[in-house]
Amino acid sequence: MTTRRSFVVGSLAIGSLALAREGRAAAEYRWKWQSFWQPNTVNQQAFERFAARVKERSGGRIEVEALPVNAVVPPGEMLDAVRAGVIQGTNGGTGYYVGKDPAFALLADLNCAWENPQQLVGWYYEGGGNELARELYARFGSFYLGPVLWGMESIPTKKPIRSIADFKGIKMRAPEGMGAAIWARLGVGVITLPGTEVYTALERGRIEATDWGTLGMNDQLGYGKIAPYAIYPGIHSMPASDVTLKLDIWEKLPDDLKKLLLEETVEFNRYSLEANEKLDREMVAKRDPATLIAWGPKERRELREVARAVWEEWAGKSPMARKVFDSYVAYMQKTGLL
Repeated sequence: MTTRRSFVVGSLAIGSLALAREGRAAAEYRWKWQSFWQPNTVNQQAFERFAARVKERSGGRIEVEALPVNAVVPPGEMLDAVRAGVIQGTNGGTGYYVGKDPAFALLADLNCAWENPQQLVGWYYEGGGNELARELYARFGSFYLGPVLWGMESIPTKKPIRSIADFKGIKMRAPEGMGAAIWARLGVGVITLPGTEVYTALERGRIEATDWGTLGMNDQLGYGKIAPYAIYPGIHSMPASDVTLKLDIWEKLPDDLKKLLLEETVEFNRYSLEANEKLDREMVAKRDPATLIAWGPKERRELREVARAVWEEWAGKSPMARKVFDSYVAYMQKTGLL
């Protein structure tokens, strides 16, 4: 498979696009973009860095106000807000738009599909993922610039879970959707809770594990103090957020600025993964190595095959979901994941 250098580093030849100017002219484009991240988090800071780089590289021609979650509208309304011109772009949670088309669920997180972020990045940039996402988002008035990942999520547990058989009977918090359906097939007692209740539920024994975030995110929230084991590297969830711009704005942009935004979206993804990987390493260094449970290729493949039946169910929910699913499967077969 082509390495990241061919489609990430290669596309980031910043010097190839000489847009910075000696002076600072007034911005030609001023946009409000909203994320679904809380202020001062590593992911919101990555979004703000993206905005700053766009301004710098465009010589001030573009100014993006990088707003945090709920600054203008709730996360589930951001796509509609772009279409209406209330905001001009997003770094949003793709899964929030599932009610518009089930294909958004498949784009947001193909649970249990991947072993590392570059496999999913490869599908977007080499397997046709970006083109499918652009087709879908265009129906709702947005141009999809590309995905931004934060890494493979980890599952904190109160006892070691080393195979799919060990999940049977475990009480685990999980969000509704494909993930919950997969866990139910493994015999998990799935409990749906808001994020604000996860810590207390673990502490009081209502749940024994949780599907939440990366190892770094989970340990920062203190989950590891109550559920000391963690499946790491993660096995089940590697979500992709979106970077979008209002479609009619995109269509009128000059080619040099289009190229800049596409390149900076790639850089945004690279930096987001790097920042979250750094946080993970910091938390790993503080842990007893015996608490980190790494699954082997056999166990991961078995989980992927269980998950595939759920993917197929979601693929049948809309024509676009089927197109996304078929593309995923073709890419995973090509790269040996299925």
